[in-house]
Amino acid sequence: MLRAAFALFLCLSLAIAQSPVSYRGYDAAGAAQEHEWEMKYRSLPSPANMKADMERLAAHPHNVGSPYDNENAQWILAQFKSWGLDAHIETFDVLFPTPKERKLEMLSPSRFEAQLAEPPLSVDPTSNQTSEQLPTYNAYSGDGDVTAPLVYVNHGIPADYEVLDRLGISVKGAIVIARYGGSWRGIKPKVAYEHGAIGCIIYSDPRDDGYTSGNVFPDGAWRPPFGVQRGSVADMPLYAGDPLTPGVGATKDARRLSPKESPVLMKIPVLPISYSDARPLLAALGGEVVPPDWRGGLDITYHTGPGPAKVHLVMKSNWDLKPIHDVIATIPGSTLPDQWVIRGNHHDAWVNGAEDPVSGTISLLEEARSMSELVKQGWRPKRTIVFAAWDGEEPGLLGSTEWAETHASELSQKAVAYINSDSNGRGFLHAGGSHSLEMLVNQVARDVEDPETHLSVWKRLELNRMVGRRGAPSGEQAAGDLPISALGSGSDYTPFLQHLGIASVDLGFGGEDGGGIYHSIYDDIYWYEHFSDRDFVYGRALAQTAGTLVMRLAGAAVPGFEFNAQARTFSTYLDQVKTLWKTTRDQIETKDRLIEAGAYKAASDPRKPFVAQVKEAMPPFLDFSPLENAVDHLKRAAASYERAYAANPSESSALAGKVYLTERMLLDTKGLPRRPWFEHMVYAPGFYTGYGVKTLPAVREAIDQKEWSEVGPQIARTAAAIEREAQLLDSMTSMLH
Repeated sequence: MLRAAFALFLCLSLAIAQSPVSYRGYDAAGAAQEHEWEMKYRSLPSPANMKADMERLAAHPHNVGSPYDNENAQWILAQFKSWGLDAHIETFDVLFPTPKERKLEMLSPSRFEAQLAEPPLSVDPTSNQTSEQLPTYNAYSGDGDVTAPLVYVNHGIPADYEVLDRLGISVKGAIVIARYGGSWRGIKPKVAYEHGAIGCIIYSDPRDDGYTSGNVFPDGAWRPPFGVQRGSVADMPLYAGDPLTPGVGATKDARRLSPKESPVLMKIPVLPISYSDARPLLAALGGEVVPPDWRGGLDITYHTGPGPAKVHLVMKSNWDLKPIHDVIATIPGSTLPDQWVIRGNHHDAWVNGAEDPVSGTISLLEEARSMSELVKQGWRPKRTIVFAAWDGEEPGLLGSTEWAETHASELSQKAVAYINSDSNGRGFLHAGGSHSLEMLVNQVARDVEDPETHLSVWKRLELNRMVGRRGAPSGEQAAGDLPISALGSGSDYTPFLQHLGIASVDLGFGGEDGGGIYHSIYDDIYWYEHFSDRDFVYGRALAQTAGTLVMRLAGAAVPGFEFNAQARTFSTYLDQVKTLWKTTRDQIETKDRLIEAGAYKAASDPRKPFVAQVKEAMPPFLDFSPLENAVDHLKRAAASYERAYAANPSESSALAGKVYLTERMLLDTKGLPRRPWFEHMVYAPGFYTGYGVKTLPAVREAIDQKEWSEVGPQIARTAAAIEREAQLLDSMTSMLH
């Protein structure tokens, strides 16, 4: 009986293995040929090569403008050329300030001077490269020498200042100290300045990435006491790229703003510190005991201040233009060379950057090498594949943005999709991006093997999500695609997706390799090989996943866009903004009633009256029908297109030059309110979240910020963008009929 069952299992397995593959955008013969090339491709990326490449690229600090950053660019160029690729470097001159004076000291109630340095560790060979390392600082901080009382503001986001208002605490004329987390770091000084603060300190709390999570480096993966997170604080939600050349490439002859004219540079001095340096400052604060969710992992009672701690903060920079070097390589398309599939990862780092970004760079290099091997064997993609190793990502997506702005006209005509990665680790596949590519991402994820479980990376992710939901999904959900996340900002997809309307995907593995070395000197080869993808097998998995996605897009008769998932997702976003409006309205109504009843009291002292007892005006009725009609039209157009596409595959090639223009339809050239560089009406980083996405951003943020007069016009503009896409789908359906 067992033998018979086993024989049946073998027969079924053989039948499945021999069944014809079906790829979206390919006929049967094309899919079989594509499958054969993809199988060859996925056998080629080498963990040994990736290890060697990381040892080369992360051997020294390679921040923007450093000698080793230029050496790495030249080395990457040489690698591309050695594989037979057409490659070159494009150089831009960008504003990149570096510190010339830093100081932080507490003057009262006791004296203390912050160390502002990360000590080398004897077991970590590259941590002692002190002469090459950038000091701990936040790029694009304002210059300043300020002395003032200290106030603790938790994460320093708008909601935290609402709590301070209720407690009757002002930061006007003060220096604030905020912990990392809750939002992107650049939001913290931005909001502090809006509330009248004259300086901002950002520290890493052990509750977030230090000893409360596990053993600290070098005994474990987590941030040691003097570890510091560097990073940019430019106001990137206004625009990405060089602060002095918004909207145009930072070429030598570009017209530049002066630093004083640039709206993205911080107006107050900002300095990041370690939790070892932060502890004496926080311990010296008096005032209110903070709410429970404001408390970190230090062995102190957290107070808000102000005072009695009084601090002196100095931050001054050299405001220099520095060259950045984008390395670009191409595999020409055989029949559609003017359609481009672009694959990018940056190569610059704050210090050695083994995890961020070299763990992603080495996968991109192996993709390029492996595809060049296929070319030698006779493979020819229909579309041109562009590999890009960006420089200057860390200070503000400089290399990708300047390249995209320089080539904006050409990209608007030719770019099919942009595939991004950044850091890579061990664990589960993360995918975010344009929801018109959701089906394709799922199909590719089903074809790549997870190196630890030997399931597909798709199945491993599905099982992990099932555990997260504490129960198995229904049969319909189990058989369907897994949703991909929407993209905000924080990596090089931003100029392509949100400025130029090029459908984009961001990929990477992680979830089982947490740590606390982000943007510190300890993000190096020693840490990576001890606590992350030790055998570089997830580097190979990333190369297999991203490379297969690139090949599938580059080789299809019609790129594999699908719009039912997109329409469903947009409908969800519409429901969310309607709920946001209702919730906001209910909150205002409840608050006004409590104020009328005199019920507001400060949380820490029930005898103290609530400070902000001003009633708010109730929001007006909002008419969402234009947006409801547009989303409904998109749903119907997507369904009709799918039926026509399925019925007329032989005619599908006529769509090859149109299908990827659907993402362009979601742009509005006037851009978002107060930040016209961001033109996408569905995906954008939040004005007060930075990296975090705001979907239907013009509508959502008008409600968030209670700009009621804006909501109606933004509903209309967003609806018009979705209508444009629906109309293009209708015309594509007519072509198929």
